[in-house]
Amino acid sequence: MPEIQIPAFRVASRAALGSKTALRSAGISIAALPEGHVIHVLGEAGGPDLAPLLREVTGGRPHAVRTAGPAQWFLVGDEALSAAGVAAILAALPPGAAGVDQSHGRVRIRIEGPMVERVLAKGTAADLAPAAFPVGHSTTTLTGHIAAHLTRVAEDAFELMVLRTFAESLWDDLATMSGEYVLQAADRA
Repeated sequence: MPEIQIPAFRVASRAALGSKTALRSAGISIAALPEGHVIHVLGEAGGPDLAPLLREVTGGRPHAVRTAGPAQWFLVGDEALSAAGVAAILAALPPGAAGVDQSHGRVRIRIEGPMVERVLAKGTAADLAPAAFPVGHSTTTLTGHIAAHLTRVAEDAFELMVLRTFAESLWDDLATMSGEYVLQAADRA
């Protein structure tokens, strides 16, 4: 039987939003964030709150631990983790908890500015008033027709995390929702 030759190939990593240029005006700014790491942690239903442990594991960085649902969290950061780095985080989880590296499958977008709540209100039914959605609060919601994980990271700044295949579509929706504030800025220039 003849030997089968398998051609060598390299997987090319491409940023999901690499072709998108940041959108900036006085009222709103939209920027793709580094495709660092996203680890989805699932605890036991009715089990202990893992958030304090997860904050310790992530070094206590602001907004690195985000609630994703009952007994679920996302661990998020700008830097890519090696396989050993992911393994170290997973090894720190208590028995009954599990984690899945979602870094390759999720993309984060930052939207900020004095008009951010008005822009996002065009696409989501979540109450984004600071009293109802304070800094550090997260939820999964629809933004237009796309499911996204939304986190308030500053008084006038949010991060949206979306499945990679929806990143460009979400970007385009955010740009459209921001249009009136970008056009006003262009008219004044």
